[in-house]
Amino acid sequence: MINQTTQVAVQSKLPRIGPSIFSVMSELAAEHKAINLSQGFPNFPASKELIDLVGTYMDKGFNQYAPAAGVPELREILADKIEKSYNRKVNHNTEITITAGATQAIFTTIISLIKEGDEVMVFEPAYDSYIPSIKMAGGMPIKVALTGPDYKIPWAEVKNKISFKTRMIILNTPHNPTGTIIDEEDIKQLKIITEGNDIIILSDEVYEHAVFDDQKHISILQTSLFDRCVSIYSFGKVLHTTGWKIGYCVAPEYLMNEFRKVHQFNVFAVNTPIQHAIADYYKKEENYLSVSPFYQQKRDYFLELLKDSKFEFIPSSGTYFQLLKYSEISDLPDEEFAKMLTIEHKVASIPISVFYTDKFDAKVLRFCFAKTNETLEKAAERLCKI
Repeated sequence: MINQTTQVAVQSKLPRIGPSIFSVMSELAAEHKAINLSQGFPNFPASKELIDLVGTYMDKGFNQYAPAAGVPELREILADKIEKSYNRKVNHNTEITITAGATQAIFTTIISLIKEGDEVMVFEPAYDSYIPSIKMAGGMPIKVALTGPDYKIPWAEVKNKISFKTRMIILNTPHNPTGTIIDEEDIKQLKIITEGNDIIILSDEVYEHAVFDDQKHISILQTSLFDRCVSIYSFGKVLHTTGWKIGYCVAPEYLMNEFRKVHQFNVFAVNTPIQHAIADYYKKEENYLSVSPFYQQKRDYFLELLKDSKFEFIPSSGTYFQLLKYSEISDLPDEEFAKMLTIEHKVASIPISVFYTDKFDAKVLRFCFAKTNETLEKAAERLCKI
């Protein structure tokens, strides 16, 4: 019997990357039977109508490969939605591609458009897939820090860091993890910075339908920046089905052509019956327009429950995350405090320092409020006792 193993030499492309903080905190929550407000997923069911539509299309035999760009009916629905929402006419054949989730769309965009030595500007705290994707493409991430409490983009610093190597700026609005949104001044500054050069904008807009307090989501699609932009969206965030891993991207044809060259080899096609089901479901506009008021109710309820706690907060403007500052409670570093909170008080969160390369620690944690009211009540009761 041969039982000896030999490892071959491997040069890691991501030598400093370990398990994500989301996996770490979710596993810790499970181990200690804590309420999991760390990873961003709903704990309530998706629409029964939508689930039934998926089954219907499976029964009808829509179980083989979809076209690489996505089911035409879904892309047509999305083109109509984009025109109504953002006054932008896009060609469903050449400017929309259905993807295996937003993270795949982000990765494919970066791999297809960034080459060795290109610089990509990233605003931190940043979604954790951006920088590894840039590095795998051979690019150089250029970080710009956003700081609380408002987490506004420091445009003077951005201008100072732009160079002849700058190829892409990654924008995320509504912003994960801070819950902030961009405004018209941000768009104005982006236009100034990109005028007369070849900088591409990757606009991560997966929380487009989770914007609160009568504020409006400003999409790159509704601006003159569209001609240099790839915009990314997520069905999972809108339909409460993060496990389906399905999203889409929108870009002018010349950029989409490059995107699809890579897409066909790392994914090729996306779940066929689910695409048909979403196409039917999106025919009713209220099925996606009702998401913002739904999550605002969740945010408002969660914060009302926490009003007598020792945590400090500014209400989130978007996403389904809320930041809570704990500096009046403890001096512990945020990773330690988050783990203590999970183990001793049975509520799991995400420390914000993990979204910064330099681990900047402002004593802030991120909590997901995409949960049932019962879950939020139990979590808030425990947090108020601290």
